[in-house]
Amino acid sequence: MIAVMNSTLAHAAPRKPVGALLREWRQRRRLSQLDLASDAQVSTRHLSFVESGRSVPSREMLIRLAEQLDVPLRERNTLFVAAGYAPLYRERNLADPQLTAARRAVDLVLKGHEPYPALAVDRHWTMMAANAAVAPLVALADPVLLEGPVNVLRLSLHPKGLAGAIVNWHEWRAHLLARVRRQIEVSGDPVLADLLSELESYPAPPHAGAGLAHGMHGEIDAVVVPFRLRTAAGVLSFFSTTTVFGTPVDITLSELAIEAFFPADAETAAALRATASA
Repeated sequence: MIAVMNSTLAHAAPRKPVGALLREWRQRRRLSQLDLASDAQVSTRHLSFVESGRSVPSREMLIRLAEQLDVPLRERNTLFVAAGYAPLYRERNLADPQLTAARRAVDLVLKGHEPYPALAVDRHWTMMAANAAVAPLVALADPVLLEGPVNVLRLSLHPKGLAGAIVNWHEWRAHLLARVRRQIEVSGDPVLADLLSELESYPAPPHAGAGLAHGMHGEIDAVVVPFRLRTAAGVLSFFSTTTVFGTPVDITLSELAIEAFFPADAETAAALRATASA
């Protein structure tokens, strides 16, 4: 029922000195040297020396700065390597025995969410696992897009994916693209930047029209963007939540998220229960 896919284990070698990398992260977080130095309890002069390459930060200082800048674990390892230190955080495959407990937790969450759909994705929105309720929905897409690894954003917005069946395509597309832009802003991930460009290039499906204003389809629109999918059982309407691991020290777990979809109306709930019973 739940399939686990492999994750890349290699660490990319840093191409910039640690000072330049820290400066990029500080600027990405829109902090001045004074702001960061104050938050990390270091002198502005020392931070300036580190960013300019005149001083090499200690491992402890790097940890403190990375925490204040909310640098993702993968990129923290890049900082350590650039400064001449060994990586601090490990990246294990989800099939690794040491991640058995975490993998079971993901399985329990996905299985427990049935008959409603839920799936686990990595930092690039590659589907790592899914429950049984997902298969009937993604079966609407071209089989080519379902050949692993499956990118759920590509699957959603590609003309041969679910795009033609998404009733509120404009709203849902805008919601997804905004999430990716936010991820890029936080992580600076070039793979996500390429994915965003690809997603933005997809044409609108013929039915999309000019788009509908939020709030025209019920109370759920007043608080969240719904996902409306045209299926054999009628139009199903969902809202979604995202769950992540708390305080992870493994890169794979830190980048894993569970996207759970809930019925936004009674008709959708009834249809999903009927499908599960059948």
